Amino acid sequence: MGRKKLGIALSGGGARGFAHVGVLRTLAANGIEPDLIAGVSAGSFVGGAIASGLSVDELVEIGKTVSWLRIAGFSYSPRGLLSSSAMETFIEKHFPVTRFEELKIPFAAVACDLATGEEIVFRDKGDLSFAIRASCAIPGVFVPMIDAEGRSLIDGGAATPMPTKAVRKMGADIVVAVDVLSCGGSSRTVPTTLVGTLFQSAMLMIARASKNQHYRADIVIEPQVVRIRPDEIARRDELIELGEKAAEEMLPRINELLAKCRGGE
Repeated sequence: MGRKKLGIALSGGGARGFAHVGVLRTLAANGIEPDLIAGVSAGSFVGGAIASGLSVDELVEIGKTVSWLRIAGFSYSPRGLLSSSAMETFIEKHFPVTRFEELKIPFAAVACDLATGEEIVFRDKGDLSFAIRASCAIPGVFVPMIDAEGRSLIDGGAATPMPTKAVRKMGADIVVAVDVLSCGGSSRTVPTTLVGTLFQSAMLMIARASKNQHYRADIVIEPQVVRIRPDEIARRDELIELGEKAAEEMLPRINELLAKCRGGE
């Protein structure tokens, strides 16, 4: 019998995606490395970075330079407030590779077809930056991405906020999901900007749907980031720490599951 494969599923969540980095940092520090990764929205950015060959510590350093101005710019399109073209430039500058065929770890980014609501999964081949931008295209915030088939693609959270199904289809035997959407409720603070309002509204709509995808995971890690709005990118250090703490609390269960599933190999 072959070695059991560990898949990591990373939810969307805007700036809360920095908590994913904290989770992965704790797992790596304890010798737990994913064989497969799937991500939605912010989770696709973090997952794609790791799959491209960046170490978690390198990602933490790169994360210090992330700002909305570095990954987004105002759009002249009536279909979204912001353009994600700057995100493509950022990815090409910082990721070791930008093609699915060259990734160090098999990875899937989930987007959604705006016309049909169908889940669109990017994996195996193609442009990584396009896939991540499509997966991150929050409706009303970012302009949809148009693929080669003419489809308008938006944030994968509109179809699948938690990509447990995608990582199972990739061949994961064990799935650890990291959910920064359904972490105890919505933010208790009210955004004061248009972008913040759009972000928080989108997150509220998909948080419940994310919870409904937990059944496909063996273990779910939920960093307690409820007090941090999805537009508060400046709180990255706090989010990383909360991710680390949540992963540390789940380590005994993760190690027990890995030992049980891989013990006979």
